[in-house]
Amino acid sequence: MSEDEARLIKRAKKGDPTAFSEIYDRHQPAIYRYIFYRVEDVATAEDLTSEVFVRLVENIERFTYRGRPLLAWLYTIARNLITDHHRHAGRSLPLFQDEQQTQLAGEVVDPEKTVERKLTQNRLVAAISCLTEGQRDVILLRFVEGLDNATVAQTLGKSVGAVKALQHRALASLRRILKGNRGT
Repeated sequence: MSEDEARLIKRAKKGDPTAFSEIYDRHQPAIYRYIFYRVEDVATAEDLTSEVFVRLVENIERFTYRGRPLLAWLYTIARNLITDHHRHAGRSLPLFQDEQQTQLAGEVVDPEKTVERKLTQNRLVAAISCLTEGQRDVILLRFVEGLDNATVAQTLGKSVGAVKALQHRALASLRRILKGNRGT
C-alpha cells in the first residue's frame, strides 16, 4: 500500500467525507467494470457498485492493511455481492452483454458483426464457466480489468507465481474447451 493510500484510509477512518470521495473516484470505475462483466445489466451493476461503497463507509474501521491494497478489499466485497445477487436471482455468473455495451458506447450496430460477436462471446462465456473460481477471477482481472500479475496477486491474496500458474492453467483449459467446441 502506498503512503498516499495509507493517509487516505486514515482520513476515511476519521470520517473525512473528502477521503471517501477520493476513494470512490479512484476505484469506482474498476469496481463497476468488474461487477458489470459478471451481472450484464447496467442498473444492477450500478446498484451493486453503490453497495460496495456503502459497505466501505460502514466498515472502514474494520479495514486492516495486510499487504493487500484497498482495491483488493473492494473486489472482495464486490465478489461477495455478486455471488449473493446470483444466488437470489437463481442464475449463473454471466460475463458479457455485447448489445448493451455497444449501446453504451454509442456505436452503430452491424447485425452480422453483432451475431458473430454474440456467438463468440457465448462460446467464451460457456468456456469460462468451466474454469475454477480462482481461474475465472484471474482471467477477469488480467484480461478484462487489464491488471498486471503483481496487482492481481495482491488483489486475490496470492503469490505472483500462483497467479501465473492459475492464468496458465486457465488459458490452457480455455484453449482445449474452445478447440473442442468449434463445431457448435
